[in-house]
Amino acid sequence: MQSHQKELKDIVLITLFAALTAVGAFIKIPMPLIPFTLQIFFVFLSGALLGAKKGMYSQILYVVIGLIGFPILANGGGFSYIFQPSFGFLLGNILAAYIIGYILEKKKKRTKLSYLQAYLCGLTVIYLFGLVYFYLIYNFWMAQPTTWSYAIGTVILPFIIPDCIKAILSIWIAERLKPYISK
Repeated sequence: MQSHQKELKDIVLITLFAALTAVGAFIKIPMPLIPFTLQIFFVFLSGALLGAKKGMYSQILYVVIGLIGFPILANGGGFSYIFQPSFGFLLGNILAAYIIGYILEKKKKRTKLSYLQAYLCGLTVIYLFGLVYFYLIYNFWMAQPTTWSYAIGTVILPFIIPDCIKAILSIWIAERLKPYISK
C-alpha cells in the first residue's frame, strides 16, 4: 500500500510541476524574439523539490504535452514548435532540472549557497542549449545569417538579471516547501 501511495504522490508532483511550468509560460512579458517568462522559476523548483529524475520528468512531460499540440508553451504548441528559435531553452530546461536535482541530492545539508550553485549550473545549461539552438535555427533553418555576438545579446544578456532574481526567489520558496514535499 505504501509504494502505491508514493507512486501516486510522485505522479501528482511531476504533473503539478509540469502544470506550474505551463502557468509560468503564460506569465510573460512579450519581447521581439524570446519572451520573458516564469518558466525557469518552476524549472529551478522542480529540480530542487522533486530531485533529479522526477524534476526532469516534469519538464519532459511539459514539453511533450506542448509538442502534442496543447498550446501550453510560451508561444503556442504543436510539433512545429521545434522550429521556434526559443525551443532550445525547453530542451535546456529538461537537463537543467536534472542537474539541479542531482547537485542538491548530493548535498548532505542544503544551504542557500548550495541552492544557488545548483541553480547557476542549471541556468548555464539552459543558456547553452538556448544559445546554440537559436544560432542554429537562425543560420540554417531560417537562413538568416546571425553572429554569435548577436545571439548572445538577444537570448542571454537581457535575461541574466531577471533569471538570477528568479533563482534567489526560488531558493526562498524551495527552503520552505522542501519539508512538506519530502514527507
